[in-house]
Amino acid sequence: MQIKELGHLVLYVRDVERSAHFYRDILGWRQIAPDGTNSHPLPFTGFAAFSAPNERTHHELLLIEVGKDATAIPQGRRIGMYHFGLKVGDSDDELRDVVKVLNENDVPIYGASDHTVTHSLYIADPDGNEIELYIDVPGIDWKSNPALITAPIKPLVL
Repeated sequence: MQIKELGHLVLYVRDVERSAHFYRDILGWRQIAPDGTNSHPLPFTGFAAFSAPNERTHHELLLIEVGKDATAIPQGRRIGMYHFGLKVGDSDDELRDVVKVLNENDVPIYGASDHTVTHSLYIADPDGNEIELYIDVPGIDWKSNPALITAPIKPLVL
């Protein structure tokens, strides 16, 4: 077996409308279902599916509502997903624009790191799933020098 690419991510959320607003209206994902036609039947209610604007694949993110009484993500060291990364551009100017959008929508930035190969901001969605918003640093040839991927992490200065 050989994995070809990461296909999609499915997240359980407390309130699908709240989460759909976050992913669609703040992060800019294109919502593809439900689209008001009921043409996407699923064996559950309370869902939203999204595709990135480049339409790379049929869907990249699916949200499934599990209700307001669902157990929260445990804090601290635990087993499970740490975060997922979303590429938001190819330059620090684009990352600065992301900071403006986050600030305008009162989305806290929990961290900012210079990973040599990427410049990254860390936020959380309404249910506490951590998200890395990043750009690939122009001119960094990590394919020729894979050691750059594990370079020491530095504070990001935008």
